[in-house]
Amino acid sequence: MLSSFRLIELHDQLSKGESLEKAEILKKFGIDAKTFQRDIDRLRCYYSEKALGDIKYDRQNNCYRLDSTPNDLSKKEVFALCKILIESRAFNNQEFTVIVDKLLKLCQKKDAKQVYQAINNERVNYLELQHGKPLIDEIWELREAISDQHVIEITYRRADNKIKHHEVKPVGIVFSEFYFYLLAFQMDETIKYPTVFRIDRIRTVRVTNRTFPIPYRQRFSEAEFKKRVQFMYSGELKKVRFEFTGILESLLDKLPTAQIEKEVEGGVIVRVESFGNGIEMWLRSQGDKVKILGKGI
Repeated sequence: MLSSFRLIELHDQLSKGESLEKAEILKKFGIDAKTFQRDIDRLRCYYSEKALGDIKYDRQNNCYRLDSTPNDLSKKEVFALCKILIESRAFNNQEFTVIVDKLLKLCQKKDAKQVYQAINNERVNYLELQHGKPLIDEIWELREAISDQHVIEITYRRADNKIKHHEVKPVGIVFSEFYFYLLAFQMDETIKYPTVFRIDRIRTVRVTNRTFPIPYRQRFSEAEFKKRVQFMYSGELKKVRFEFTGILESLLDKLPTAQIEKEVEGGVIVRVESFGNGIEMWLRSQGDKVKILGKGI
C-alpha cells in the first residue's frame, strides 16, 4: 500500500476516536517499526499545523490516541463564556452575535448544538446598551496606541452631553459594569493619576506621531489600577481605615487591596487604598456596616 493511502487510513481511524496499536498496524500494512514511527511523526506534524490536537502514547494500553481536547473548548467552557457575554452587555447586537457564533464553532459540532439550545432564548432577546455603538475596532486602535506609546487626541462626550477635546497619553483599557474604559494621563505631568474615559463616549480618535516615554519601573498596570478604583471614579490615591461588620468575603472581593488590621467584636478593622472618591461612595452604600475611622493614613 502506498504511504499516502496508509496515512489516510491511520488518520481516519484516529479521527473516529479509535486507537492505533503498533503490532496490529505493522501486521495490517506489512511495515516495520521505523516506518510506523515515521507515519506517527508525519501525522503529529499535520495535526499540529491544523490545530487538530496531538497524538499521544497510552502506555497503559500500549497504543496511540488522538487527543484533541487542548485545541477545542468544551461545551461547558463555551456555555460559561456565552453567559458572561450575555450578562455583561458589553457589545452591541451585531458584535455580540458574531462573537457567540465564533465561540460555538470552537467546540465539537454535537456540543455546539447543546450550547446553542441552552442560550438561544437569551441570545435572541439580548439587550444591548443604550449607546449601541460598535466597539471592537476602536478598542483595538486604542490598544495599539497604548502599545506604541503614542499621544492621542480625542473628542469626548461627557455625561452632561458637552463635547470636550483632550490630548492624552493612553496607558490602559479596563472593563467594569457594562462599559469599557480608556485610562490615560493628561499632558500636564503634575497630575499623577490617570483620567478615565468611557470608550463608547469617545466620538473621534486621532493617533499622533508623538510618543511618550514610560520607564519600565513606572510602567502603568491596568490590573493594579483596577484593584484601587471603585465605580471608575479616578483621582488621587487615598488610604482609608474603617470598621466593617458586614460579610467579609464580599468586602475582599469588592476591595482587593483591603488589608485586615485586626478583628473586633462583630467585625474587622480594615485599611484600603483607592483612587478618587469611589471608595467613599461604596463605603456609604454599606450603611451601618461601615464606620470610617480615618483617611489618608
